[in-house]
Amino acid sequence: MGANASNYPHSCSPRVGGNSQAQQTFIGTSSYSQQGYGCESKLYSLDHGHEKPQDKKKRTSGLATLKKKFIKRRKSNRSADHAKQMRELLSGWDVRDVNALVEEYEGTSALKELSLQASLARPEARTLQKDMADLYEYKYCTDVDLIFQETCFPVHRAILAARCPFFKTLLSSSPEYGAEIIMDINTAGIDMPMFSALLHYLYTGEFGMEDSRFQNVDILVQLSEEFGTPNSLDVDMRGLFDYMCYYDVVLSFSSDSELVEAFGGNQNCLDEELKAHKAIISARSPFFRNLLQRRIRTGEEITDRTLRTPTRIILDESIIPKKYAKVILHCMYTDVVDLSVLHCSPTVGSLSEVQALVAGKPNMTRAEEAMELYHIALFLEFNMLAQEKL
Repeated sequence: MGANASNYPHSCSPRVGGNSQAQQTFIGTSSYSQQGYGCESKLYSLDHGHEKPQDKKKRTSGLATLKKKFIKRRKSNRSADHAKQMRELLSGWDVRDVNALVEEYEGTSALKELSLQASLARPEARTLQKDMADLYEYKYCTDVDLIFQETCFPVHRAILAARCPFFKTLLSSSPEYGAEIIMDINTAGIDMPMFSALLHYLYTGEFGMEDSRFQNVDILVQLSEEFGTPNSLDVDMRGLFDYMCYYDVVLSFSSDSELVEAFGGNQNCLDEELKAHKAIISARSPFFRNLLQRRIRTGEEITDRTLRTPTRIILDESIIPKKYAKVILHCMYTDVVDLSVLHCSPTVGSLSEVQALVAGKPNMTRAEEAMELYHIALFLEFNMLAQEKL
């Protein structure tokens, strides 16, 4: 064909001066065709000199052993053979036991799917922070007005006093309901939107507006010096629950006098009042919010304000047992469900407990208490309590 095969690096021609009997180790194949270069396609090779057949066999068997080791290691790294493990587990089982296990697996799978669908269908549980943001925006049950730059900001005395030392001192000088307080702020550069953002921060722990001035360290330092540095929202709300400063509502419970006399109960204990704040219970529960708004429409709220007495809400203990009231209030202020509160005061009676004694029923288990509390949360439309893990 006019081409000399000896000019190519992998020629088919024999080496000059080489040993024609030398043993070779093959490392590749030639791609040159017999028609193009006048010779057969051969394997590329490197000369290794004389080698005995038994040495080649020994080396080949060594490579095969190494390959087996790699394969074995690769298999051991794979996931376990679950089918084999299941067969070994069930090899000595009775058929009825195997059927029972299959039914259990199928039931568990169905429950898992049902739980997933229920989680997708139920409404989102609103957190304390979200409800406090709505409380500031919609002004439920406000009791004091702040006047800043000729703008009125209706707010809640108890929340600002619990969150900010500046407001705690300021509001203590005007204790009457609906007081109007003129704000005089020394920090320079505070306008109406920024003041509103500061109030929003006290309610929620987050600034409600994007303002580059809040990134100014000097402004923040001046504000902290004048207003004080508040704790986290969770800490201050827990303190408000523990001390109930400026409470303006009391929860009391109806009771059956005949059952009380029959079992020697203390009327004062059964009718013990629990203090709370209208702003908190109306923000967390639409049931309480509608109840308080109805009192405003009927004029009952005006009477309480005139007499400067806390609003009294009487609850039917057959629907909302008193022993759960503190758990409910605790969750409203903290977003935490603590069932240990149910058993911390064993001397305090409850109508539901007396009724259980009359019916000869034993004490409720923790699961039964959790289920009853769940239904109460649904009645109050308090989703955080209903969906929180008990």
